[in-house]
Amino acid sequence: MSGSAEILCIGTELLLGSITNGNARWLAEQLATLGIPHLRQQVVGDNRDRLITALREAAGRCRVLITTGGLGPTPDDLTTEAIAVAFGATLEERPEAWAAIEARLAHRGRPVTASLRRQALLPPDAELLPNPTGTAPGMIWTPRPGFTVLTFPGVPSEMRAMWQATAAPWLRAAGLAEGVIASRLLRFWGLAESDLVERVADLLEGSNPTVAPYAGAGEVKLRLTARADSDTTSRALLEPLEAEIRGRLGPLCFGADDDSLASVVIELLRQRGETVAVAESCTGGGIGAALTAVPGASDAFLGGVIAYANAVKQAVLGVSETCLAVHGAVSDSVALAMATGVRRLTGASWGIAVTGIAGPGGGTEAKPVGLVHIALAGPDGSSSEGVRFSASRGRPWIQMLTTGEALNRLRLRLLVE
Repeated sequence: MSGSAEILCIGTELLLGSITNGNARWLAEQLATLGIPHLRQQVVGDNRDRLITALREAAGRCRVLITTGGLGPTPDDLTTEAIAVAFGATLEERPEAWAAIEARLAHRGRPVTASLRRQALLPPDAELLPNPTGTAPGMIWTPRPGFTVLTFPGVPSEMRAMWQATAAPWLRAAGLAEGVIASRLLRFWGLAESDLVERVADLLEGSNPTVAPYAGAGEVKLRLTARADSDTTSRALLEPLEAEIRGRLGPLCFGADDDSLASVVIELLRQRGETVAVAESCTGGGIGAALTAVPGASDAFLGGVIAYANAVKQAVLGVSETCLAVHGAVSDSVALAMATGVRRLTGASWGIAVTGIAGPGGGTEAKPVGLVHIALAGPDGSSSEGVRFSASRGRPWIQMLTTGEALNRLRLRLLVE
């Protein structure tokens, strides 16, 4: 058992697939960062007996159990009650917990109801795990020697705030870590996962640091992980490995960790003192949305036009009727005219334009679903190219890939000019 940890996520909605279990993923990353071995994850619905069984079984396997979900005021919020029953404890109202709940309700202008009061019930010797952003507190409780349970609500923002403020410091002090783990996520665009694996195949065989590939939404990633006796040492192990990978892959690696294609493009434009505007047809504003998701995007992103109808392409962007009639809306000629038009309209240094067939209908033999033309207009001229994405994964997939490909093409232009 050693210092191992397990994650238990509670909620019937998780079993039904109604929501994605992002909490387990985030907690797993946090445990890895702390250097705490994490050996098992489990999901249990809102069922008291099954939850009690899961808790007792975990107590026989691990040192720390982290639960999320089931801490609210409704009848299906059973976590605290089930934990007490599983380990033969009573529950009592904690005045400090109820006072915090009342204060939170007053701040939000919400009435105090009897159902909310049950959130203040905890085992007598449990340590309160405060919730700085919500009403449901958690607890840190050791019902048996060598076994501690930490409970969190299922709301991701509340869980993360509680983890950072109280749980992570407690876990660091508990001495559960087996070394310190450092991790680095390298992000790539423009190659398949199989191609990436082939280029770094020899590096995948290392034991410390390790390299693991992942496929994402249009991008591929390499997770670099090292373990050592200190944070400085573990990070030092990653540096030459990252340098080697970047040297092999060059500009195919667009960033690391929390970088996105949009954030990298914004930063490159900011460094150059330049701006960009977008003219979108098949993506319906996806490129603009990606750019404006970046904090400080207004430094470099001026705006855009969603020119879905040909009439808008003509009236707003200046695409000629002749161009549309001769080449069709999905063509290099129209994409170039759109990119040039939005650049002229906004005064941006760069114009990006996309026009294509996202499906599921509308395709022909000459212009099938998945065909997209991507154009860039910049200080040194303009260019456009048709790209074919697979239609098998549907309309949102084509739109997402088009957004990424358009941003990546601008990124590559900015790197060489």
